Amino acid sequence: MLNMLFLIMFYFTSILFLCFFLLFSILTLTTFIGQSIGNPKYPPVKGTIFNQIINFKTLFHYLTKISQTNPTFRLLAPKKSKIYTCDTRNVEHILKTQFHKYSKGKFNHDTIFDLFGDGIFAVDDDKWRHQRKLASVEFSTRVLRDFSCNVFRRNADKLVRVVLGFSNAGLVFDIQDILMKCTLDSIFKVGFGVELHCLERSSKEANVFMEAFNDSNAFVFKRYLDPFWKLKRVLNFGSEASLKKNIETIDDFVHSLIETKRNLLSLQKDNFSDKEDILSRFLLESEKDPSNMTDKYLRDIILNFMIAGKDTSANTLSWFFYMLCKNPLIQEKVAQEVINITSTMQESQVNLDEFVTNITDATLDKMHYLHAALTETLRLYPAVPMNGRTAEENDILPDGYIVNKGETVYYLSYAMGRMPYIWGDDAEEFIPERWLKDGIFQPESSFKFIAFHAGPRICLGKDFAYRQMKIVSMALIRFFRFKLANETNDVTYRTMFTLHIDKGLPLYAVPRCDVS
Repeated sequence: MLNMLFLIMFYFTSILFLCFFLLFSILTLTTFIGQSIGNPKYPPVKGTIFNQIINFKTLFHYLTKISQTNPTFRLLAPKKSKIYTCDTRNVEHILKTQFHKYSKGKFNHDTIFDLFGDGIFAVDDDKWRHQRKLASVEFSTRVLRDFSCNVFRRNADKLVRVVLGFSNAGLVFDIQDILMKCTLDSIFKVGFGVELHCLERSSKEANVFMEAFNDSNAFVFKRYLDPFWKLKRVLNFGSEASLKKNIETIDDFVHSLIETKRNLLSLQKDNFSDKEDILSRFLLESEKDPSNMTDKYLRDIILNFMIAGKDTSANTLSWFFYMLCKNPLIQEKVAQEVINITSTMQESQVNLDEFVTNITDATLDKMHYLHAALTETLRLYPAVPMNGRTAEENDILPDGYIVNKGETVYYLSYAMGRMPYIWGDDAEEFIPERWLKDGIFQPESSFKFIAFHAGPRICLGKDFAYRQMKIVSMALIRFFRFKLANETNDVTYRTMFTLHIDKGLPLYAVPRCDVS
């Protein structure tokens, strides 16, 4: 009996091994055959998708190293090449000049659909135009601007009080964690009209949702490098099994939010002017077009809006405080500007509520050095480290290389910020002054500074993000001086869609003045 079981297991294992070997062989053959490897009309080949898998944990460093000598290059993948570029001419070409020739593409849509569905980051054509138009109207309203600023100021106040607790106790705290909670509170209030109170008290439901969303972000990103992910999804195996559970958690949370908000709206039909949050306005829009704007579509819109509003701001602020800790003189320059502009120089005790309330649009507009320091952070640590567009027809890039229909051209935001041929020999140094002329902030071309995308799909929330980051930064820097808890620890990223600091950023906060 044992011998029979052994034979069955042996044959079963042999069949599995043979299937895997055949599948791997087919993938290898389709990766190298018909790829015009030696043809100088195509970008030079610098490896395969398997190189990306091997270097996954340091993927953006790996691509940066290749880009230093090859502004445009290819990594071979089954059937098609993946093209990568840091050439600003190519970026402008695919995002603006030849916008009509490039799309998100079916491969990209299929890869991210389980998490982002038909949200604005995943779709093209009519669905993209529809969401873009609705979002554009919302972001341009004075109501949303005023409402969001009030929310940002209120949460900045709460954030200072949380940090004050750690500071008074002499405790180390993870600033990325509390910034994530702060921006989650803000985006849920501004976007969905819901108070989560993550900063004030631990919300188990919100924490579970945030963890599920962050892990899903990483799992879906891995799909781009894993040729077996569709098989894993069918078998409900490994990371795909975990992703499925996380998405169920996310969907339950979001659909509950939609239902709660719809019930509240039904009780407030006559008070449209009070509906300042974006979800309320989308729900009202869905009543006009229920067949298209279903709950599933609203769910997709919400998640896309959330990754744009929560992750990008919190991640950028986390890297910003890391840079200030690594460059204490710059931290003091930012602090001095905050003190000067807010006229609190001589005060040994500052009233927090008054300070935050007085951060007006006029105040924010004067913060040129802070704006430059945040922009310099985004240059080196862009919220979205790489992005891409798929060719809908054969094309030739401005640098002369051919792109075949169906191939994706990825522009490497993380690498571009580190290229001497774009930013000069000091490209890898943190120098806010590079953005200033006579003390006034000077923007660069969006095809050179690509942190907010560019062309027709440029980020609508750019000003929204800067307002939130500046309000939070001003409040924290006025009241505290920040230091790394451990100067010797390596701080790096977690490889995913957004540039998240891996394992957080432990800091100490030393008071600059008394808080009243």
